[in-house]
Amino acid sequence: MLTVEAYEEIRKAYFVKKWSIRRISREMHHCRRTIRKALDHAEPPGYRQRKVRQKPVLGPYQERIAELVAANESLPPKQRYTARRIFLEIRKEGYAGSEGSVRRYVRQLKGEHSRRAEAFLPLEFSPGEMAQVDWGEAQAVIGGERVKVHLFVMRLNHSRVRFAMVFPFEKQEAFLEGHIQAFRFFGGVPRGITYDNLKTAVYRILEGRNRQEQAAFSAFRSHYLFEARYCTPGQGHEKGGVENDVGYIRRNFLTGLPEAADYAELNARLRQACLDDTRRRLRGQSETIAEQWEAEKAALLPLPAADYRACRSLPVKANPYAQVTFETNRYSVPADYARRPLVLRAFAFRIEILAGDEIIASHPRCFDREQDILDPLHYLDLLRQRPGAFDHALPMRRWRQEWPQVYESLLTRLRERWPEGRGVREFLGVLALHREYPPLRVEAAVREAISLGAAHLDGVRLCLSNQEQPQTAPAPLDLGAHPHLQGLGEQPLDLGQYDRLLSGGPR
Repeated sequence: MLTVEAYEEIRKAYFVKKWSIRRISREMHHCRRTIRKALDHAEPPGYRQRKVRQKPVLGPYQERIAELVAANESLPPKQRYTARRIFLEIRKEGYAGSEGSVRRYVRQLKGEHSRRAEAFLPLEFSPGEMAQVDWGEAQAVIGGERVKVHLFVMRLNHSRVRFAMVFPFEKQEAFLEGHIQAFRFFGGVPRGITYDNLKTAVYRILEGRNRQEQAAFSAFRSHYLFEARYCTPGQGHEKGGVENDVGYIRRNFLTGLPEAADYAELNARLRQACLDDTRRRLRGQSETIAEQWEAEKAALLPLPAADYRACRSLPVKANPYAQVTFETNRYSVPADYARRPLVLRAFAFRIEILAGDEIIASHPRCFDREQDILDPLHYLDLLRQRPGAFDHALPMRRWRQEWPQVYESLLTRLRERWPEGRGVREFLGVLALHREYPPLRVEAAVREAISLGAAHLDGVRLCLSNQEQPQTAPAPLDLGAHPHLQGLGEQPLDLGQYDRLLSGGPR
C-alpha cells in the first residue's frame, strides 16, 4: 500500500506538472490503476473488506437474534427485546461470545446508529435520605386477556434497591397502596421521596417548588412522616434514576408479554424479581445491592404500628336486590341490608362495604363495567324463606357451575327424601357451613357423610366436628398389678339369663 507521501507526489505530478498517467507510470514505476486511485483520493483509502468475515462464535446464533428482533414488531414498544436482553437469551442457549458482538449485530439488523446522549451530573445520596417514585406502562396477559398494566416503581437512592408493582390504573388508592407495599419491602420509610407533579399527590402547582397537595396524600405523609419533593415541571431528569428503573424493569422483568392468572400472581413474581436483582454488584461498588440495602435499613424511618387505609370511602345505598353500585359494577351485601344506607371502601384490589363500623361484605374489585359481583352466602337466609326460587336464583346458578359434584349428589338425595322444600332448606343449611369452615373441609365432610349414610345437615356437622377432634382408640388397660381382674369381660355370655329375667324366675 502506498504512503501518503507517495500519493502526494503522484497528485502533484498530474495536477501541477501536468504529466500524463502514462509518464507518471514510466517515471515513478506505479501501475496505472494505482495512479488513478491516487488521483481520486487525497490519501490512501485504507483497507476495504471484500469478503464477509466469518463469525464462528456469533454465526450460529444470528438467525435466533434475527427472530428476536423481528418479534419486537408484535410487542409493545416499551417491552421489546433490547440488545442486552437478546444477549442474555442466547447466552442461555449456549452462546459464549461477548455482549459487544451481539450489540453490533443488533444495530446492523436495526440499521441504528449511536445517538448523542444528554449529559447529567453524577449524584450521591446518604443512606435512607431519599427515594424516587414514578409510573410506567406495560402490557401483560392477565387471566387470559391482554391488558395494559400500570407499573408503580420506587427506588432507594443510596442502595439503588427497586420495588415494582402493577395495577390496573393509577388512581389514588393504587398510588398509596404502591407506597405501602414498597415500605414493607424496604423494611422502613425513606426520609424524603421525589415525585413528578402527578395529580394523585399534587392538587395545584404554586410558585417555585411549593405545591398544594391532595388532602388524602397529605394525611398519608403525616402517617408515615416522610417529606415530599416535587420536580420542576418538564424536568423529569431530576428523578432520572427511577425513570431508568422503569425501563429496566420493563426490559428485564416484563420482557415479551408476561402471563399470570391475576394481578396477585404477577406482583408476587415482580417482587421476587426485585429481590433477585439485589444480588448484583454495580460498577464501581465493592458491595452488592443487597449488602448496601441491609446497611441502609438502619437509616430508614420505622414503619408505623398499622398501615394507612389506602382507599376511597363513599356513601352508598343497597338496592332491593341487596347490591351496591360502584363504578357501574354492583356488589352484593347480606340480604338483611337491602335498601339500607351503607359505606363503601374502594381499595386497589378489593371492595369493602360497612354498616356503621362493621364490615359486612368484602369482594375482589372488578375492573370491567356493568358486572354483578355476587357472594352466594349473602342470599342463603333469603333462599331458606323462599326455597322455590333456588333453581333460578342467579347467585346459586353461578355457584353451581363451580362447586364439587358431590354437592349435587347431596342435593339430589335431600330432595328425594324431603321433596316439599325441606330438602332444599336442609341443603342451604349445609352451604351455610361455608361461613364457618374452609370450602375443602366442607367438601370432605359432605363426602364422608354420604359414605356413612348420613346425607343431611346434622351428618355433615358431625363429620366436621370429627375433623376437629379425631377419635383415637384408647390405650389398652394394664392389669398386671391386679391379677384377679385378668380376663374380666372376656368370659362367655350366658344369654339364658335374659329368658329367666322375662319369666320372673330366679336370677
